[in-house]
Amino acid sequence: METQVAKRLYQVWKGSNRFFCGGRLIFGPDVISLLMTITLIAGPSIAFACQIIVKIHNREKLAHHHHMYEHSHILGYPVLIVTLIVTLADLIFLFLTSSRDPGIVPRSVRPPESEETFDGATPSMEWVSGRTPHLRLPRTKDVSVNGFVVKVKYCETCFLYRPPRASHCSICNNCVQKFDHHCPWVGQCIGLRNYRFFFLFISSSTFLCIYVFIISWLNIIGERKHYTSLWKSMTSEVLSLVLIIYTFVAVWFVGGLTVFHAYLISTNQTTYENFRYRYDKKENPYNKGLFGNFKDVFFSKIPSSMNDFRSWVFEDSKETGTHISTNGISIISSKEKIDIEMGMKCSPDSSTPIPSILQNLDYSIIDDNLKMNNRQEADVNPDPFDFPTAQEPLVEGSGDADVCCNETHGQIVTDTPNVTISTNEISNPNIGDGELPQT
Repeated sequence: METQVAKRLYQVWKGSNRFFCGGRLIFGPDVISLLMTITLIAGPSIAFACQIIVKIHNREKLAHHHHMYEHSHILGYPVLIVTLIVTLADLIFLFLTSSRDPGIVPRSVRPPESEETFDGATPSMEWVSGRTPHLRLPRTKDVSVNGFVVKVKYCETCFLYRPPRASHCSICNNCVQKFDHHCPWVGQCIGLRNYRFFFLFISSSTFLCIYVFIISWLNIIGERKHYTSLWKSMTSEVLSLVLIIYTFVAVWFVGGLTVFHAYLISTNQTTYENFRYRYDKKENPYNKGLFGNFKDVFFSKIPSSMNDFRSWVFEDSKETGTHISTNGISIISSKEKIDIEMGMKCSPDSSTPIPSILQNLDYSIIDDNLKMNNRQEADVNPDPFDFPTAQEPLVEGSGDADVCCNETHGQIVTDTPNVTISTNEISNPNIGDGELPQT
C-alpha cells in the first residue's frame, strides 16, 4: 500500500553532500580531507606554542633560582597570545567555509515545459538532448544583467536554467550560485555564501606562516649569542629550523592563492570565469570598481540559503515507485501516471502495483461496456469479406444464372448480359418477386 513518510530535506537530498547535526552542517563528499587540512594548520601551531611555553618555563625557573638567563627572550607571552589567536581564527574561518551552504540552487522536480522555455530571440541552435531527449529546449538563454546580455545554460541534472554566474559542480552534484571552484582542502564548493570566509581562511593561513617563519628566525638569531655561531644555534633549535622550512614551503601555496584571489576580488571575477577567459574580449558586467568590488565581498549582507535542509518533506514508500519532491509534494512517476490516465489495471503478478485511486473501482462494468461497444461496431462495420460461399438465386426463373460477388465495387454480377445488381438495391422492399431492378 502507498504510504507517506515524513523526512527532513537533507535526508532525501539528491546531491553528494554530507550532513551533520541534523542537517545544520553541510559538507562536501570529500569532507575527510578537512581533517588533513586541520592537521596541517594546528600541528605546527601547537608545536610552536609548546616551544614558547617551554622557553617561558625555563626562563621563570632560572629567574626563581637567581640565575641569569642568557638565552633569547624572543619567545614570550605576546608571541604565544598572537599565535593562539591567529591559529584559532584560521580554524574558525576554515570551519565556516566548509560547513555552510555555499549557495546551492534548489533542484526542479521536473524539466520545464518547452513552450515556457523556448525563446524565439535566442540565437543558439543547440538543443538539450542528453538526459531529456524528448524535450526541445534551447541549451542557452539570454538574460540582461546591468544592461549587458548574458547567456545562462540549462542544467540537465537539476532541470533548470542556471542563474547568472552559477555552475554545476560535478563533485557535489549541485548547481552553485557564483561558483568559484571546488576546493579539496576544505572539502566544499566555494560560492556566493562562503567565498568571504574562504578568502579570510587563506589570508590568515598566509599571515600565520609568515609570522611563524619570522619569529623562528629571530629565535635562532637570538640564540646565536649563546652558541657563538649561527650553525650551532640552528642545530640546538631544531624545532625552529623545522618550522622555518615548513612555513617557507607552505607560504608559496597559500600566499600565492591569497594574491590570486585578491586580484579576482578587485576585478569581480571568479576562478571559473578567469580560467575560461570569460572577460578577456568583452566587458565584465559585474565589475563595480576596486572599492565597490571589495565592498561587495566583505561588507555586504550574505544572502540567506535557498534551501531549508531541516524542513519536512513527504516521501512515498518504495513500493509505489514515486519520486521525492524537494518542496514537500510527492510526485507520481510517469509509469504510474500512465496507469491512472489510461485506466489500466495491473495484474497480480506485475511488479507495478495498482495505484490507490484505482484499487476500489468495479471493473466489471468497464468490461461489459467494452463488450457492448465491440458488438455494436461489428454490426455497423461488417467484415467486407464475410459473404456466404453459396447463395440462393435472387430472381425467380433466372435458370442456372451464376451469381458472384464483386468485392471491389460492392456489386453482384449475374451472367445475364448488361444486368448488374447493386448490393444497396437488394434490400429495397419495393422490388417485387420476379422483377429485376432498374439498371
